[in-house]
Amino acid sequence: MNYTLHQLSIFLKIVETKNITKAAEELNLTQPAVSIQLKNFQDQFEIPLTEIIGKQLFITDFGNDIASIAKEIFEKTEDIKNKTNSYKGLITGKLKIASVSTGKYVIPYFLSKFITENPGIELILDVTNKSKVIDSVEKNEVDFGFVSIIPDKPMVFNEELLLNKIFLVCNDDMYKNLRNLKLKDLENLPVIFREEGSGTRFKMERFFDVNKIKINKRLELTSNEAVKQAVIAGLGISLMPLIGIKNEMLNGDLKIINLKELPLNTNWNLIWNSQKSLAPVAKAFLEHLKENKSLIIKSNFQWFNDF
Repeated sequence: MNYTLHQLSIFLKIVETKNITKAAEELNLTQPAVSIQLKNFQDQFEIPLTEIIGKQLFITDFGNDIASIAKEIFEKTEDIKNKTNSYKGLITGKLKIASVSTGKYVIPYFLSKFITENPGIELILDVTNKSKVIDSVEKNEVDFGFVSIIPDKPMVFNEELLLNKIFLVCNDDMYKNLRNLKLKDLENLPVIFREEGSGTRFKMERFFDVNKIKINKRLELTSNEAVKQAVIAGLGISLMPLIGIKNEMLNGDLKIINLKELPLNTNWNLIWNSQKSLAPVAKAFLEHLKENKSLIIKSNFQWFNDF
């Protein structure tokens, strides 16, 4: 057998897309070039890697097994590159982080200095909801997850980074009539929720359940930004993390409704799979956080103390 890394990478892209045309587009190659490389790769095996049924490309069980081995090969080649660079005193490699959507207001500050000082690092930051972050960590698809609520499972380690305060907020017009709001009054007000799977949604529902509040008017939106704009527009009130509404608080677009039961407090945490062997770049980032998080918080989040 005499297959090349180039052929392996093309085959992996075909397995991923299950379409030669799409694979060619994503690899910036022509369709004939990809087809030729697939044929040359296939010719080295007596067992089919792919099959065409109708006009659709399918990967055989053997093909999927070869793809799994190919992934391991590329991981090892990455290890070789990283090991070489480490001997030269350089930190390089991919750093993969999945963050909950509100975490985008936090995690860049903890990444900035580390990425700037180590230009050989390729950062891949996926911003999604809590359920997908946990799923990515469980499946070992990322180095770290960034969440405000640690999953109730023994499968993660965590590093606590920053306090997360959640306040009840409304716009300026509504605030005039809600200054003396009581908890039970929430049952008669339109409340804006995040989507299922959101950490903020989880905290909201637990808060209402514990206080026996039945929300009768609700609107559900799929991002923190959407909730924020809906509240500013006067569609309702919502429980929102302070970290995502700083500017709106300062310019008066949003107001905090003071209730003795609030704010709700959680903590922003970096989490990782307890069974995972951290790559050198991930270990270096974790060490960086432990050494610098107090300074990062002092430099960027002192305004938290004003609320």
